[in-house]
Amino acid sequence: MNNLLTAVYGKLTGSSLLSYVGGRVYLDQAPEGVEFPYCVFFVVTDGPERTFTDRGKSGIIQFSLFSSSESATEITTMYGHLLTLYDECSMTITSSSLVWFRRTNLTTMVEDITTSVKHYAVDFEYMTFNS
Repeated sequence: MNNLLTAVYGKLTGSSLLSYVGGRVYLDQAPEGVEFPYCVFFVVTDGPERTFTDRGKSGIIQFSLFSSSESATEITTMYGHLLTLYDECSMTITSSSLVWFRRTNLTTMVEDITTSVKHYAVDFEYMTFNS
């Protein structure tokens, strides 16, 4: 799992998404009081994949995008950068071969924290096999 998360985070280096959110991308949760916009990613599910000859893993990684802008432009731009970077992407994962990493779901929400915050939850399904 660590190798996959390292590859996911490594793919962010120099990306439009990382630049757009000012480097504010976090694993599992954002620090309290973080400035908007930002992104958090985490593992939703992870399980074994087996064929007669291969062993691997499949699961879902979710990216949560947060924006406090009244306009939808900021969060939809973040979403576009996320899709460009990860949907049907290739990644180098230590000790594994990536079969796929693809978007499967988008859920949009508005959360009332102290102000109205837009939240897009974007699920990506992955499958890897051991090298």
